[in-house]
Amino acid sequence: MKSQGATKALANLRQKSEDVATLLKQLSHPQRLLILCSLAENEKSVNEIELACGASQSAVSQFLKSMRLEGLIESRREGKHVFYKIVDKRVLELIKSLYQIFCRN
Repeated sequence: MKSQGATKALANLRQKSEDVATLLKQLSHPQRLLILCSLAENEKSVNEIELACGASQSAVSQFLKSMRLEGLIESRREGKHVFYKIVDKRVLELIKSLYQIFCRN
C-alpha cells in the first residue's frame, strides 16, 4: 500500500512530466528553435531575427506571435521597432543547453 506522501509525490511528478511534454512540443519545430537560439544571446528586433534565421518576415512574425501567446517570449515596442526576448528562464537554460550539446563544434 502506498503512503500518502508517495501518492502526492507521484501526482506531482505526473504534473511536472505533463508540463515538460507541453514545453517540448512548443519547441519541437526547427524554426522555433532557430528563433529561440537567436534570442538566447540577447533581445532582438524582428528584422534581426529574420536575418539570424534566414526566414521571411511573415513566417518569423507568426512564430513570434504564437510563442508570445504561449508565454515563452515577450515583446516591447521602441518607436517603429518591436524587440523580443525569452521570458521563461527554463526555456533560456534549455536552449543554451541544447546549443552546447548539439551546435558547438
